[in-house]
Amino acid sequence: MVKNNPIGIFDSGVGGSSIWQEIYKLLPLEHTIYLADSKNAPYGNKSAEEITKLSIKNTEKLIEMGAKIIVVACNTATTNSISTLRKKYNIPIIGIEPAIKPAALQTTTKSIGILATKGTLSSALFSKTTQEFTKDINVVEIIGEGLVPLIEAGNLDGIEMHSLLQKHTKPMIAANIDYLVLGCSHYPYIIPKLKDILPPNVKIIDSGEAVARQTKTVLQSLDMLRKENTPPNLQFFTNAETDTLKFLLKEHAEKISVEKKDF
Repeated sequence: MVKNNPIGIFDSGVGGSSIWQEIYKLLPLEHTIYLADSKNAPYGNKSAEEITKLSIKNTEKLIEMGAKIIVVACNTATTNSISTLRKKYNIPIIGIEPAIKPAALQTTTKSIGILATKGTLSSALFSKTTQEFTKDINVVEIIGEGLVPLIEAGNLDGIEMHSLLQKHTKPMIAANIDYLVLGCSHYPYIIPKLKDILPPNVKIIDSGEAVARQTKTVLQSLDMLRKENTPPNLQFFTNAETDTLKFLLKEHAEKISVEKKDF
């Protein structure tokens, strides 16, 4: 039965589990299947063609596993591949884009920062969104070089992470930003470190909550929300080691299963 089928979620690695957490918070009865394509992380330095090929592979795996809706919990995969996925598959597909619009509407210094992967910043969809909402605003775009591999390794707190974040945020602080937009689903896991480095007036925004709300809206509109009030099946699969996923999701350890799987 479709209502009882899982929400399928994929990312280039463990980072999209930040999106899963928002979905689980909002839709605690839904079965979920999460694919962490860590073997191919990061997507951000790959060509658009490679990113689309990997996104198709992940989508087809989730459909094969019975997903009723697909959440592309990866900014790079969304900005490069979502139109192809929506044309190719007859299933609702939710994407994630950097939250440029709220930052642009709310900034008082008229200067915002965007920390994202090269693949997101160079995509046509990102360029279109930025041009649409930031006409009179200074936008400091920084490629978060080196951050995804550290997060994939579970290294959220070391000296290497601290020095990388100092380097990446320096031009933003110099430009007097008051909003920092996170353009990669891995980055919410380093918000505490970013807060240590950024001036206290800088607000950090990511897209996780908005993606969860959109997922709920689409499932409601199609009458596909799960109604059974029994514990959901929360499955996580990675094609690399499982340690980092288990570490990032430790507060849910008793409810979830995390397995290594080739896909």
